This record gives sequence, C-alpha cells and structure tokens, in this order.
Amino acid sequence: MLSLAPAQARDLPEIQRDGVLRHLGIPYAHFVASYQTVNGEVAQGLDVDLMRGFARHIGVEYQYVPATWHTVLGLLTGQAAQMIGERPVLGGPVAIEGDIIANGMTILPGREHLVAFSRPYFPSAVWLVARSDSEMQPIEPSGDTLRDIEAVKAVMAHRTVLAMKSSCLDPNLYQLDQTKAEVILPKQERLLNEMVPAILNRDAESTLLDVPDTLVALEKWPGEIKVIGPVSGMQEMGVAFRHNSPLLREAFNHYLAELIADGSFLKLAEKHFPTVFFFFPEFFEAL
Repeated sequence: MLSLAPAQARDLPEIQRDGVLRHLGIPYAHFVASYQTVNGEVAQGLDVDLMRGFARHIGVEYQYVPATWHTVLGLLTGQAAQMIGERPVLGGPVAIEGDIIANGMTILPGREHLVAFSRPYFPSAVWLVARSDSEMQPIEPSGDTLRDIEAVKAVMAHRTVLAMKSSCLDPNLYQLDQTKAEVILPKQERLLNEMVPAILNRDAESTLLDVPDTLVALEKWPGEIKVIGPVSGMQEMGVAFRHNSPLLREAFNHYLAELIADGSFLKLAEKHFPTVFFFFPEFFEAL
C-alpha cells in the first residue's frame, strides 16, 4: 500500500503525481464501517464505495485513514479544530494525514468556515429516539416542521436525553438548554453508532440521532426503539475538502454529477440505505 509522509497538503495535481487518494473516515451508519484484519484496518460502506470509485476516476490508488470526530478536521486541514455548537474553536497545528473527509458529514455553517463541501449528496435531519418502553410518545405530525420540533422539545422536559458535542448531535445546535431536558454527554469519546446501545443500556431514556443512523438502528434493533419526532429541519450531507484543494473538489463534483446522471449513485444509495427514499423522496428526485 502506498503511504505518504504527514503534514502534506495536496490538491489534485499532487495527488495524481503521488498516486494515492487518502480518505479520512469515521465509522458511522452505513457510510463507513471499519473492521480489523491481520493486515490492518479495512473499511466498507457508501462513502468507501464512493471514494474508491473516485480514486479510480482520477487514476490513483485508494487509502483509508481512520479518524474520530475530535481529530478529523485537523487531520484534513493541519490545524486542530472543534465545533462548539455552531462555533469552530481552533487549536494548534497537527500533521495532515488525509485529502478528503467522507463519512456522511452534515453541512453545518460552522464547519464551512473550516472546510469546503461538495455538492450535497445525502439528506439527513436530527430526530429524538427513545427506548420502546419509554413513556415518551411519538408526536402526531402537523405538516409544519417548526411546530413538530416544538412539540418534540416539549416532550423532552424533565427527561434524560443523550447528546454528543462536536458532532451533528451537539445539544447547542438545537437549543436544548431551553427544553428543561436533562442532557447527558458521554464521559468518554463515543461513536455515533453507539448512541442507541447506550440508551438500550439505560444510560439515558432517549438520544438525539440523525436520520441515517436511525434507519440503521431501526433495522438492527426492531421493536426496541421508537422515533419521537424531529429536532431539526432537513439537513444535507457532503464530502469535505481543504479550502486550498479547489481542483480536487471540482473533480469530485464532476464525478458525482456523472454518477447521478447515469443512475449509479441512486443504486449505491439504495444498496446501503434502502429505506431513505421513503423518508426523503423529494431530495433524491431533485438530485
């Protein structure tokens, strides 16, 4: 496998010269799933398939670089950064280890200060999910998203809600401090796909969860969880690039447009998230 020295920011010409695309990924839903083999860490999922195809498209090899929510932005940009609610907080310099972040990353205004996103390619939203034995009951949809969000926030009052800072589940993004909910934050770093196991383990009664992870969880734990309702309006996900890699971003957007035009992307999305079309048909119709 090809490898490069760290602390090297590259755009498309340098990546093609060096012959390898370094994909920064965080295990999350069916976008990136990693597992260990005797030869090292292997990844699979929607974004792994997408990045492998993109690497072939630009004529280079593919390399998966594992990351976490706390490290991934620094590993791309060379400067440590955390999202505190909607505000990016910068740290010191770190070694650059990847060229592209692809793991179902929600496009948030604060993140756009740090990275440049591709055209949106997947829909999302944040929902409140509870154990099936919870007294919290799913709201009756009103047809008005803002009204539904307020109804869900009213249900949260005096209930325990698991959330995660520096992610799309950051409670500060959704003003949970105004809900009278008892917000519980993990004492140690946790993956997004560990939120449902945590509430099943009774770490909290409910959790914030975005749509892709909810779809996976409903398949994995049928009858054990229920969706109470939305905490956000519709969100969009994209692939993240350094601001100084415009040619790489342009090449990816062109590649993605080709996949959408010939139907390949819809087949890829259906392979990994077959039920997402039921919840967001208008997003895929507009691609």
